Amino acid sequence: MANQKLKIEDLKSELLASNATWVAAENEFTSLSESEMQKFLGFTPAPGEASLMEREKQALASFAAFKVAKGAVGYPTTFDWRNVGGNNYVTSVKNQAACGSCVAFGAIATTESTMRVLRGNPNLAIDFSEAHLFYCLGGSEGRKCGGANGGWWPENAFNKFRDVGVIPESAYPYTGGDQACGAPANWQSMVTKISSYHAITNAADMKNWLSTRGPLAACFTVYNDFFAYSSGVYRHVSGALAGGHCVCIIGYSDTEQCWIAKNSWGTGFGQGGFFKIGYGQCGIDAKMHAVDGVVETGWNTNLHVQGLWSNESDRNVYVYLENLGWRKISPDNDNIVINLLTLFADAKANNRTVNVYLENSIIKQVYSL
Repeated sequence: MANQKLKIEDLKSELLASNATWVAAENEFTSLSESEMQKFLGFTPAPGEASLMEREKQALASFAAFKVAKGAVGYPTTFDWRNVGGNNYVTSVKNQAACGSCVAFGAIATTESTMRVLRGNPNLAIDFSEAHLFYCLGGSEGRKCGGANGGWWPENAFNKFRDVGVIPESAYPYTGGDQACGAPANWQSMVTKISSYHAITNAADMKNWLSTRGPLAACFTVYNDFFAYSSGVYRHVSGALAGGHCVCIIGYSDTEQCWIAKNSWGTGFGQGGFFKIGYGQCGIDAKMHAVDGVVETGWNTNLHVQGLWSNESDRNVYVYLENLGWRKISPDNDNIVINLLTLFADAKANNRTVNVYLENSIIKQVYSL
């Protein structure tokens, strides 16, 4: 069975007979054997967590409860971070290749777009290294592309993002396949960390977060028919269980009753690398993870000063920087606060840009241009 290939014509007939809401088509996955397709997954619930089947039951129960719930909602009927006021806050689709590293891709996709939203800058050039997160930080826990230690868990990935940090893609580009950590010797000076994250298990809360704060990371059960997805709203019709997979949820549609997801199988899958999956399907909404904030360390250059703020508390001074937002001036001592505030005030008054060095999101150094 593991070496059987997906019979696309049989699947199309089944979709037609079941009045399916999605379309199947030949792609790079439909010619693979079942065992080869499984290499593109990578989520297995952690010890003590609900199994894939239990997650499916939880998602269906949650969706059923959501449908009968009464009361007003605060979120829009549809939402997609690829088009918010004509702006796209979603970073490019990537390809995990034949390696069970989907958790790293889902976590990074969620963090990248969240950072763009926090900055209010859809064009922010941000690209984190999935290789560093999976091969180095996941590797420190013994995680591999496949086998007994194949794949990873979202909580562990986000814990590493919070406690250790992840370097840019340019410092350690991703290639699929088990490998020793290839991060540069000075990688610790390059990391960006998240401040915290949390899980959401209620569909209404998921939509509220999506429509106001940013995308979410989600995992679900993959059946063999999913590999042939081309368009429409996926709902499982046929095929054996392949395994678990994690993606980034970038929006939803109450009109179509679905979540909108960014996959990590390249742009040849689905609709340019994206797909839609029905509410309550395959455990997709049993639990999702949100990134609360991003802790930044490093230089930000050529910024306009747009506002200054302080109150009566000692050394409690903030500056609003173009494409960066409000950031606190280092409160280490009075001289630092006064000197940096003077530089910012002068730059604002004379419409000059500044270069700013952040350490854990705190402004430590400023150069006026």
